[in-house]
Amino acid sequence: METIAKSKVGTRSSAHERVSVRRPMLPSWCHWLFGPLAAAIITLCATWIQIEDQIFQYQFFWVESLWWHRAAWFVGWVFLTLVYFFFLGLTNRAPVATVCTSIFLCVPAVICYYKLQLRGEPFLPWDFAQASEAFDVAGKVNLWVTKSMCGAAVVLLLLTLISCFLPRLRFGWVRWIVRSVVPLAGAIAMVFGVFLQQHATQDILYISPDAWMQDRYYRNYSLVTAFFTNMQVMQVDAPEGYNAEHVQQVVNGTGDSEPYFAASYAAKGDGTVKKPTVIYIQAEAFWDPSEVPGVTYDQELTPNIQRTKSEMAYGKCYSPRFGGGTCDVECEALTGFSMEYLPSSCKPYVEYIHSPTASIASFRKTEGYDTLAIHGYYGKYWNREEAYADLGFDDFISLEDMTDPERKRPCDWEGGLVTEAETGRQIISAFENKDADTPLFLHAVTIQNHLAYTPENYPDNERVHVTSAPEGVTDYTIGCLEDFATGVRDTDAMWGMLTDYFDTVDEPVILVMWGDHYNPIGNGMNIYSATGYGSEDANDPRVHQTPLLIWSNYWKEPVDLGTVAAYQITTVTDDLYGLDQPAYFDLLREELDLYRARTLGTTVEPDGTYTRDAEMTPEQQEMYEKQWLLQYDLLFGKNYQDAPTVAD
Repeated sequence: METIAKSKVGTRSSAHERVSVRRPMLPSWCHWLFGPLAAAIITLCATWIQIEDQIFQYQFFWVESLWWHRAAWFVGWVFLTLVYFFFLGLTNRAPVATVCTSIFLCVPAVICYYKLQLRGEPFLPWDFAQASEAFDVAGKVNLWVTKSMCGAAVVLLLLTLISCFLPRLRFGWVRWIVRSVVPLAGAIAMVFGVFLQQHATQDILYISPDAWMQDRYYRNYSLVTAFFTNMQVMQVDAPEGYNAEHVQQVVNGTGDSEPYFAASYAAKGDGTVKKPTVIYIQAEAFWDPSEVPGVTYDQELTPNIQRTKSEMAYGKCYSPRFGGGTCDVECEALTGFSMEYLPSSCKPYVEYIHSPTASIASFRKTEGYDTLAIHGYYGKYWNREEAYADLGFDDFISLEDMTDPERKRPCDWEGGLVTEAETGRQIISAFENKDADTPLFLHAVTIQNHLAYTPENYPDNERVHVTSAPEGVTDYTIGCLEDFATGVRDTDAMWGMLTDYFDTVDEPVILVMWGDHYNPIGNGMNIYSATGYGSEDANDPRVHQTPLLIWSNYWKEPVDLGTVAAYQITTVTDDLYGLDQPAYFDLLREELDLYRARTLGTTVEPDGTYTRDAEMTPEQQEMYEKQWLLQYDLLFGKNYQDAPTVAD
């Protein structure tokens, strides 16, 4: 028995020794070294995910981004270190803290990467308000895993394995609370005491917010610092000198101007048409891919537009968005409000328009118009149901209100998307069912050509085919381009259907159609950069100028519009046809004499040339400030202009 007992004791001792050999532990004080080191490595991994191989360019990243802006990277690193110690205090386990901290930063980095590729903008604080729409769109896009994501995952896995050699912390409830609450309090204090304080960030840390080029801002100042400092602009401050007297001074300084376009109805017509039916059509992702150098197709993409060019006003709309943000572009067109003054990538329909707001729709109502909006998707998206009502639309026809609408492109969208032809039929039906003695203001938004793109969306005998493309354009991009080009052909067919129909009616009608934005097609920016049509930069002005068409059935003179901002669409339409408009749009008419657009830091001059990130002339700057004063008054202020809203 004694021998057996000794044998059991020996066995337990031997097992204990084997466990000890298998799991050597570092001293507990190593936690204090590992936490800051882990935060630094996780920060670099997140940056690697975000900017890919640019992180290995010594001058570009390590000098011009990290070293030149080291204060921003330092405070971001301190914040992430506090986050790590919060998770460590909460769980007492270094591996869990490492994984949680990695998820905390790297998931936003992945989101940031995809947003930069698909939209040309990073992950921003106000994106949380658009989460449901973002998840819905993300589910339709073929996302891809990059080498940098895989590399970062390997590094973080190794970091987690190393953390397994740190001992588990053991202490009582009081110390547990202290060890978790103190770093959490420190992190919160950094958010409110550093990141949200302009004096601390700009005057002490020399962090200069870059609202026009957020991709550069995130690369230069780190994801953590850029994200939290962007929260400073979520609250829009009033312009200097905002008061009733100043607003009225600007309003009184505007007045009637001579028609801007010499060949317009307002300049040369008889002036008898005062209240025509006006129909706006914002075409999803509409631009002409036949303009891309070296790419040819088996059929003409825009024959109807080419046919009607000789009898309408034609130009370009400078869009504030790339790869998405449809609601922002239509908001500019309907209200005249420029996104330039608002936080980058914000959504006015979601964040700001929650009460009656002045728009061309509400103004037309005061003139006796009926107002109607049409969109072939669910009404809840981008808060359109509420926003349209607040902007002065009597009714809104969304997908839920359509009976068995025609749909196409079912690969990524369950059931497919409502076609351009169906939207055209909805417009005609609305016109035919309106009160015969009442003019109609109608705003329609199409959706058939929404991303993502794949050649499987159309049967082979229906799809447009690319017959040649320059070297460097990938096969995948060509397949996606065929999907996109087919949608463009269908948008053109809708335009032909509408112009043919309204040419036969007795009532005066104006049709206004523009594309909302460009999209990435296939492999990111490949179709633009490989052909020389654009570049890898989503803010390149060449991929922000979509077609703008203004046609009527009572004036058939061609007018060259050049390039105008999306927020100038209503101003230009009213100027062409001599229609009445609110004082704010009178100011925008005067702006055309100084510049055609100020969008994403780009100024489009009256002669069509443009400058990026350059100072405006004193006259342009004065007009820019006047526009912001009146826009703030209508969107956030007291409406000292007394512009009509639906509340009136």
